[in-house]
This record gives sequence, structure tokens and C-alpha cells, in this order.
Amino acid sequence: MRFPMHVTTDMMRWQIKNKIKGNKRFPVVLMLEPLYTCNLACLGCTPERHTGDIRNRLSLEQCIAALDESGAPVLSICGGEPTIYPELVPLVSAAVERKRHIYLCTNGILLDRFFEKAKPHPRLSINVHLDGMRDTHDFVCDRDGVFDKAVAMIQKGLSLGYHVCTNTTVFKETSVEEIEEMMQLLTSLGVKGMLISPGYHYEKLSTDHFMFRKEIHEKFTKILALAAKYPVYNTPLFLEFAAGRREYPCTPWGNVTRTPLGWKGPCYLIGEKYYPTWDEFWTSVDWDYWEKREDERCQNCFMHSGFEPSVVRKLGESWGDMWTMAKWQFMS
Repeated sequence: MRFPMHVTTDMMRWQIKNKIKGNKRFPVVLMLEPLYTCNLACLGCTPERHTGDIRNRLSLEQCIAALDESGAPVLSICGGEPTIYPELVPLVSAAVERKRHIYLCTNGILLDRFFEKAKPHPRLSINVHLDGMRDTHDFVCDRDGVFDKAVAMIQKGLSLGYHVCTNTTVFKETSVEEIEEMMQLLTSLGVKGMLISPGYHYEKLSTDHFMFRKEIHEKFTKILALAAKYPVYNTPLFLEFAAGRREYPCTPWGNVTRTPLGWKGPCYLIGEKYYPTWDEFWTSVDWDYWEKREDERCQNCFMHSGFEPSVVRKLGESWGDMWTMAKWQFMS
């Protein structure tokens, strides 16, 4: 099975609950950024995500309120670097108590601190960011030794009984051959899930490491083939979309984002405005506009945060797609 059974059943219950209520739109993942403090300044990161003062972090109470307000069955704790967040362990405990599945997204440098204070749980996945092999990853992180530390923490997490997965951003310079080499390494270590995302070009990014639509299609055509050999977390339908074989509208409300500045609208990457309350965020964002992908900043976007929810949303329109997803989830 691709994901633990409770993740699948929780997601199904959440969707059924919202459909019974007649809700056309509802979040499935809460992207929680409790702080903007980080111990790296990676090439693919925007400044606000690694230059924040730790004193300006969300309180534990604010984080828990965001959990309750969104209702999303999956919690992705990101940032910043969440292992710096002083209240991380009680935050994870609160999410477990609320029967959320948690992805702790980390660069791995300070995972030792978390392992010393926390315990493995079926509802917790350690999601280590790894953007290729040693030279590429250390280049992207702008620091030597980060790759070796990440791999060591993956091994330690697995040895302690944690569920460990990885998240990789594919840049313009990243070769698919290197991605396969990384997949081979991670599989040999015992990693059961790898999320692969395209680093796409949009207005806010000033560096030249990000891809345009044609480049994404070319690389993800090859990554789609690799997904048949390795435990890739992206759904096959999303990978077909990234490879240019199918189209989807965006589902920006599928992964809502709470930050130290407020609720971020419309999506995880594009911050048109930050809203102080959930109700103001949910009722003020022009979801119809962003769903259509007409904005200039959306033209090269193939991010899983916006389009994996679209895969689920459109799944009932095709029996063939439903069968493809069933095989991927239950027969892998």
C-alpha cells in the first residue's frame, strides 16, 4: 500500500463529510509555517521563509487554532525550519490527538534535537528535503555537508522506527539521471516514499535555476517512467499532468497555508495578501480566478500542492482514472 491505511480512510471520510454538507471547496492539507527562521538560505527559497526572527513565530495556541479552523486531515509542518520551533513536540502531539497525519518537513540538520524529545508514531512522517546527490544538494542549500547530514538523519530516523520520506525539487540544472541515482540510494536505505516537485519559474524568483513549462514537461516525462520503478509519492495522474499529457485546473484551496503573517492567499507560493482570520481568508480569496490559472505567475506552475488536490477532485469523472489510482494506492 502506497500510504498508511489511516491516511486513506481519513481523507475519504473528510471528502464524504464535506460532500454531504454540500461544500464545493474544502482544504485537504494545512501547510503550517510556525516560523520564518531557518538555518539555511537555499536557492529555491524566498527571503521571507528564511530571514524571520524567531520571536515572531506563531504560538502553540495559534498553530492548534489553525488545525481546528481548517479541519484538514493532513498537516504539513514547514517554514522556515520547523526543528528550530521550540514548541514543535507539543505541536506534533496536539495534531496526533486530533487524528491528523503529520509531515514534518525538514532539511535534517537539527533532526537530532527532535529525535531526542519525540517518539515515533504511525501518524507522523519525517519528510527530509533532498534535491539530488551531494554536489547538487549542497549547491542548492548553499552549504557543504548538508547532503551527508540529511542522509545520516534519514538513516537514524529509520533506525529509530520513524516513517521517513523525502521531498525533492527538480531544477533546470538537475539531470534525470541524477534523480534516478538519488532514488536508488534512498530505496537502498529503506525510504518508502519520495515526493518530486518541479522548481518552476514565477515572477517572485530572480535566479535562473527554475524551469518553464516545456522544460518541466521534458523532465517529468522521464520522471513518470522512473515512478514505475521507485516508490514515488506523486500520483501517476499528477505526473502525467507534469509531463504535459493531461490538463487540470488548479485547486489552490486544497493546501491552505498559515504563516506568522496570517493566512496566505491565494496559495503556498503566491502571497497576494495575508489574512488575520480564517473566515476572512476563506471568504475573501477569489478562488474562481485562481482556479483558472490565468494569472501570469501561474503559467509555469505544476506544483503538487495545487494540482494533487485537482487529481482527487476530478477523479470521479473517469472510471479509467479511478482504476489507475486504485492500482497505484493498493497494489504498490
